[in-house]
Amino acid sequence: MKSYKDLIVWQKSVELVTQTYILTTSFPDEEKFGLTSQLKRSVISVPSNIAEGYGRKYTKDYIRFLQIARGSLFESQTQLEIAFRLKFVSQEEAIKINELSLEVEKMLNSLINKLG
Repeated sequence: MKSYKDLIVWQKSVELVTQTYILTTSFPDEEKFGLTSQLKRSVISVPSNIAEGYGRKYTKDYIRFLQIARGSLFESQTQLEIAFRLKFVSQEEAIKINELSLEVEKMLNSLINKLG
């Protein structure tokens, strides 16, 4: 593996960021500095921490950054659930993005277990 960009979990998490950013364009304007901003920050943290951990010298550091990425993923899952309950997101959109999020979660868990 030449780069963190070769990791499928990184690629899928970038796709999750892209879909989330597109999704939040339909959120109410009054949420611009609230849920919209928080959701964007948490979801973008996932591939960012995967990449940062990959660049670390020690496996323990890498695992720690993968755990941080997983925590950010859980945070974004919670925020997406809130957005769904507030009817900012349709059921169809929620299912689609949740499926991708769960796929990233499983991949992160697998990578953490493999390295640990």
